[in-house]
Amino acid sequence: MLPVFNSCTNVSFLDQEPVSVVTPENYFTDESQLAAYAINYYSYSSNGVNYNFPQDPIQDDEITDNQASSYPKVTRFSDQYLTPQSGGDWDFNNIRVCNYFFQQVLPKWKASEISGDPDNIAHYIGEMYFLRAYAYFNCLKNLGDFPIVRDVLPDNMQTLTDASKREPRNEVARFILSDLDSAKLLLKQVSPDGAKNRISRPCAQLLSSRVALFEATWEKYFKGTAFVPNGPGWPGATKDYNANYQFPSGSIDGEISFFLNKAMEDSKAVADAFTLTQNTQMLQQDPNDPANPFYNMFADVDMSQYDEVLLWKQYNAGLGVANGFGVELSRGDVNITRSLVDCFLMTNGLPIYATDSGYHGDDSVPAVRQDRDNRLFLFLKQPGQKNILYFTGVTIASDVKPIEPAAAIITIPGIPRYSACGYQIRKGANFSDIAYQYNYNTSGLLVFRAAEAYLNYIEACYEKNGSLDANADKYWKAIRSRAGVDPDYQKTIAATDMSKETNDWGAYSAGQVVDPTLYNIRRERRCELMIEGLRDMDIRRWRSLDQMIATPYHVEGFKFWGPVIQYQYPSAYIVYDQGNANTVSSPGRSLYIRPYEILTSSIVYDGFKWKMAHYLSPIALQHFQITAGDGTDLSKSPIYQNPGWPVEANRPADY
Repeated sequence: MLPVFNSCTNVSFLDQEPVSVVTPENYFTDESQLAAYAINYYSYSSNGVNYNFPQDPIQDDEITDNQASSYPKVTRFSDQYLTPQSGGDWDFNNIRVCNYFFQQVLPKWKASEISGDPDNIAHYIGEMYFLRAYAYFNCLKNLGDFPIVRDVLPDNMQTLTDASKREPRNEVARFILSDLDSAKLLLKQVSPDGAKNRISRPCAQLLSSRVALFEATWEKYFKGTAFVPNGPGWPGATKDYNANYQFPSGSIDGEISFFLNKAMEDSKAVADAFTLTQNTQMLQQDPNDPANPFYNMFADVDMSQYDEVLLWKQYNAGLGVANGFGVELSRGDVNITRSLVDCFLMTNGLPIYATDSGYHGDDSVPAVRQDRDNRLFLFLKQPGQKNILYFTGVTIASDVKPIEPAAAIITIPGIPRYSACGYQIRKGANFSDIAYQYNYNTSGLLVFRAAEAYLNYIEACYEKNGSLDANADKYWKAIRSRAGVDPDYQKTIAATDMSKETNDWGAYSAGQVVDPTLYNIRRERRCELMIEGLRDMDIRRWRSLDQMIATPYHVEGFKFWGPVIQYQYPSAYIVYDQGNANTVSSPGRSLYIRPYEILTSSIVYDGFKWKMAHYLSPIALQHFQITAGDGTDLSKSPIYQNPGWPVEANRPADY
């Protein structure tokens, strides 16, 4: 599973103590102090700062067309998504701790006043450039235009207010890439710990390719709207400091080309340097069966042994550092949707609907898995499978299931509800009973892996050139071969009927269905990176949600109202068309379970709806009030609101 840094924390930089109150200014004189400061901001809270790196990736995509939760939440897909009064994504706290580091360290480094190994000193400085880049990337994804602050600012209201001026989003992206270029120069190819638990140069290259591809595709698909600089209605033009903005490359098309070139360059550097982990195509079901390295890569207690893994988090229960992912996977918290399951190809490379595909239907989970892409075969749980193969005698959590049961989507006395969609995932699940104790699991957590670089190159190449070069061809065939799918992707493209792919958000950009080649590139990415926390980012940068403005989207799971599933339950507990007494969604709505359309009180009972404004987060009213001087005439604030959002708390978007 691939975790990411969390978004900007909910604290205003205007209200924070100076970092120097916590970190003495005579610090940073030894290599070990640099190392300790950097690693502190990987994953641990300190002085209100938390990058959550790495963190649980499941939550990032929990409410997309990939995953569903048991109960609907206030999300971008409901009318309850409002401008907040305070907090929100507008925050500089993570950025400040990086800027403080540079303010203190860079002069000492240039003056040779830091003791220790020069290469290690440079490496830890490189880590901080990486961390600042990631903090800024989270703000770019959520807010777009954002202030670029390179220094620790003095406690002066005018200075702080001036620093709130938002730079155009492409300038923010260029700044992020500049930080990552610095990181690449300073970081070692292999991190000093030798175990891939610290950032290395390939991590910076991979992140650089991700950032560049994100910005390139955002600008391409939002071109001609208020969501890009100089687009019609761009709110940045309302402020004098951005009114006459000119793109560094001369045009938005030049910017798109710049970012695509950067994405190709950095992704190729990683893809050419790291091999994909072997997949035996077999799911181990006995301790004596050969292990499958590809399966184990996502759940091993030592991920350093896999060339494909660039960065991972190691746990140690003896030090009180453990996780609950095993229990989370076992108790039915992780559900994937019918849309994701249907996206996977057959092993012969054909979509499930194609003539002669050999698809066995979806009346049961075994039928769904048969002759499918090996990633679905491996990672979609099937009733009767063994979840635990190695027993050490520890006491596992009470709701852990050593043998996979039938998905209990209805609560029955003595049989607690187990699944929202009926499709349970096992990606990241270790086969040892140790993994199924609360807060004792020491399976690693995968942060960055080289396969993403393969996919980034393929997409950037096609977006830039409208065709695939020899490198893209090689990378795509390698990914498909590892997945046990016919590597001839042209065969898949020729058999793709886009009218039958519209349950996949990635089939759309700007409300229009994309061409079959681009769609299959996006399909590959979706299948390879499922449950790794990148889907929400992808569907927003592709502008893949416009079609839901007019037509609500209905999240579905397995076929409950087919010839098999509902007969697993006593009929007395199957209730529908009875308002909030319902236990399942109505067959009049769909043969497939609709987890958010069971109770009529659900905030998305009539489906997911969209507004253009929801592609970006709103900026909280508090930040306008603080920077407006007297706090009443908000037009005096240098901050401008994101498109479609009101400068008024607790209000929904206008469009």
